[in-house]
Amino acid sequence: MQKLIDKAKDFNELVMFEHSIFSLPFIFIAMVVAADGWFGFWLLLLGVLAALSARNFAMGVNRYADREIDAQNPRTSSRPNVDGRLDSSSILVFIAVNAFIFVVVSYMVNPLAFSLSIPILALLGSYSYFKRFSSMAHIILGLSLGLAPIAGVIAVNAEVTLWSVLLSLGVLFWVAGFDLLYSLQDIEFDKEQGLYSIPSRYGVEATLFISALFHGLSVIFWTLFVWAAGLGFFAFVAAIGSGVVLAYEQKLVRRDFKQIDRAFFTVNGYLGIAFFTLIVFDRIFS
Repeated sequence: MQKLIDKAKDFNELVMFEHSIFSLPFIFIAMVVAADGWFGFWLLLLGVLAALSARNFAMGVNRYADREIDAQNPRTSSRPNVDGRLDSSSILVFIAVNAFIFVVVSYMVNPLAFSLSIPILALLGSYSYFKRFSSMAHIILGLSLGLAPIAGVIAVNAEVTLWSVLLSLGVLFWVAGFDLLYSLQDIEFDKEQGLYSIPSRYGVEATLFISALFHGLSVIFWTLFVWAAGLGFFAFVAAIGSGVVLAYEQKLVRRDFKQIDRAFFTVNGYLGIAFFTLIVFDRIFS
């Protein structure tokens, strides 16, 4: 039993399960807006399973593809995919199981979700390889998480709406913006390895500027989402308030690069939860 518990802990560390908090709020925001309120326990369960299996698949592919790179990076050399706790076969099985769960859950949602499941998995898996030849890797990561709101509205209404696309674009640039900040930690390592991160290719100042630009676009798209969806006061507070939170995140990193982890995990985690809470308030009180 203890071996199973230890193995579960290793897989948890592999995919950083707690970071699912970044994508979950926005899929549920889309579902709440699409249903104009509560969307039911069945879709709640399917939404959670789809989001978690998709993320586990993507993180599994990333850790498998990067195991040799991670072994050379002091920041990542103690990860389970590197230090021997999880071998390549175990990680491949983990990837396959989560891909299977995602496809089955998509089938249970509706035909449109099922037809898009394989292309979505292909996109999620591609991120791990983009940084080997393109600085667009940050955008691909943003797009991967940005699909969550579109998946949410597909689950409820089996369609893709304008407001869901705007919400997704906001998530895309939000994620790409904070991934740029996070990538600053590996700027020298990426240069040595010839990886195509924006920090390694264009430097710190350019990265900070692009990150701030992306976060500005996030606020614009989230505000347009509120307008296009016909939402009310609390939703506008969520969109504009996100700008304040992201400005704080930018300031935190510029003041001290040692604050990158705090900005990445804590600030962004609170942003998603607060955004979702305000959207729920908007549906209750509007």
